[in-house]
Amino acid sequence: MTKQTLIAPSILSADFSKLGEEITSIDKAGADWIHLDVMDGHFVPNLTFGPPIIKAVRGTSDKFFDAHLMVSNPDVLLDDYIGAGCDGVTVHIEACTHLDRTLSAIREKGARAGVSLNPHTSIEGLSYVLDRLDLILVMSVNPGFGGQSFLRSQLAKIAAIKELIGDRPIDIQVDGGVTADNAGEVIGAGANVLVAGSAVFKGGPDHYEANIAALRA
Repeated sequence: MTKQTLIAPSILSADFSKLGEEITSIDKAGADWIHLDVMDGHFVPNLTFGPPIIKAVRGTSDKFFDAHLMVSNPDVLLDDYIGAGCDGVTVHIEACTHLDRTLSAIREKGARAGVSLNPHTSIEGLSYVLDRLDLILVMSVNPGFGGQSFLRSQLAKIAAIKELIGDRPIDIQVDGGVTADNAGEVIGAGANVLVAGSAVFKGGPDHYEANIAALRA
C-alpha cells in the first residue's frame, strides 16, 4: 500500500523575526508537519534553537511538530523537547550509544520515535530496532546547514530502507536539498515524508502554497 506523501517544511529557512507567523502561514498553505531542525553546535557545526522557542510557537499550529535532534546528548534532552510540545522526536544513530533504549524512552514519553542516518552511515543497524521505530530519516546532505544540494547517492539508501521495513508502518523521511525537481525521484525510491526548507520558504508567504503544491506534485 502506497503511503500519502507528507510535506514537512523546515522552519530553519523561515524568517525568525516572525517565526510564529511563518508557522501559521505554512500551516494554512498546506504543510502536513512542522519540521524542527535542532542543532547544538557540537554534533553539527551550527546552533539553532531549543525547547523555549518550540514551546513559544507551539500554539501557532495544530500540525504535527517533528523534532530532528542533531545533538550529541539526545537522551538527557528528551523530556525538554517532548514537554515543549514535540509530537515526534528523531535522534541520530551516530549519537546514541544505546539506540534501543533511547527509542523506547521516546515512545514511553508519548512521542513518535525516529532515527536519522547521516549520508555516510550504513543502514545495517536498523534491522535490530525496527520494532521501536515510527520513522527513519535519511539525510540527503551533510547536516548542519540549509541550502545544500541533494546527494543522489542517498536514493539507493532510501530504496534499501524501503525494502528493509517491508509492510511495517514506518515512515521514510528525507531531509536535505529536496526540491520540486527531485521530489519525484525521492518518492519513487520509497520516501513518503519530504522535509524542505528553501524550496518551501522561497519567495515569501505569497508563494508557500504553490511551493508546497509543487513538491507534492
